Amino acid sequence: MGQVTVFSGPERRRRWSDEERREILTEAFSPGACVGHVWWRHDISSALIYTWRRKLRDAQAQTLPEAVPGPVFAQAVMDEDTAARDRTQHPAIIVELARGKRLSIFGSASPTQVAAALRALR
Repeated sequence: MGQVTVFSGPERRRRWSDEERREILTEAFSPGACVGHVWWRHDISSALIYTWRRKLRDAQAQTLPEAVPGPVFAQAVMDEDTAARDRTQHPAIIVELARGKRLSIFGSASPTQVAAALRALR
């Protein structure tokens, strides 16, 4: 009579539903999480988690509308007649934003206010 070897443990060729993948990715990449602990807990390869994340990003990138403009260089225009202007009535800097919005910074603004406004644009 021959010898029979029985392998126990999880099947190596498992199927993961999209929902299970999202749950694992959410767990792995939530703030303070360690990817190593997540793949060990679920008994999957660490490369598989990163592959799922890349595929999810690629799928989301394809669904984004192409109408969203990318970053561009801003045109700077210098006004030579700055001495004649009143600092409180005319803005010193005008930043043109998307969809016709504007950010005006007046010469009387404190450096702290200007820094906070420019930080908010990042």
